[in-house]
Amino acid sequence: MSFQAYIDNIKAKIGKSPSDFKKMAENKAFIIDGKLNPKIKATEITDWLKEEFELGHGHAMAIYATFKGKTE
Repeated sequence: MSFQAYIDNIKAKIGKSPSDFKKMAENKAFIIDGKLNPKIKATEITDWLKEEFELGHGHAMAIYATFKGKTE
């Protein structure tokens, strides 16, 4: 599955775009001033995405990749 397919599937399932997830991650202090908080491990973010939004690991990693700067 391509990166874009992951993003498209998430949008279809959850109704949220990567920018929506980024705003929520900023509210949780996973992202500060537009950059990943260096004190937060990737696992903490992917666990949040899996638990709160029922995303699979690959889909959670795709959202995490957008936090690191990969574009939609």
